[in-house]
Amino acid sequence: MLRGVARAHLETNVPIMLHSYSPGRVGEQQLAVLKEEGVDLRRVKMDHSNDTTDTEYLIWILEQGCYLGLDRYPGRNVSPLARTKTMKALIDAGYADRLLPSHDCSLVHVMADNPAITEEERPRLNPHGYLYLKKVVFPWLREIGVSEAISGHLCVEGHGNFFEGV
Repeated sequence: MLRGVARAHLETNVPIMLHSYSPGRVGEQQLAVLKEEGVDLRRVKMDHSNDTTDTEYLIWILEQGCYLGLDRYPGRNVSPLARTKTMKALIDAGYADRLLPSHDCSLVHVMADNPAITEEERPRLNPHGYLYLKKVVFPWLREIGVSEAISGHLCVEGHGNFFEGV
């Protein structure tokens, strides 16, 4: 399937957004296939990257040219604060241009892991819904020293650059 995605990308130049399993470093295998197929990895976004705090692995992906999808807030297995501190470490390492925070956690995964959690309990687990980044993550980033300019870039220019192939 990944080879088919690569070949379609080469014909259309549509960017590739990979779902990956960061704790298992699956991205290494995925990127190897895309490289074999001749994909310019600057056109690839590795989603679910902040399911790990392994900055060595994440920097390796960035050094390949990829963007990182920092999603799944508030998440599971890795706390929201740990996800945010990992983002800050990557910003401090000079990779703000390739970090794309977004939402990809409706708590469906959490609910699937724990059948005792009902649909009615979702607001308690994430009272901010799709405003979680705005109300929680970006204030944390400000508290730990990320400027408004970089925060703005993370929200707007970075995503635009990815889709435009910059």
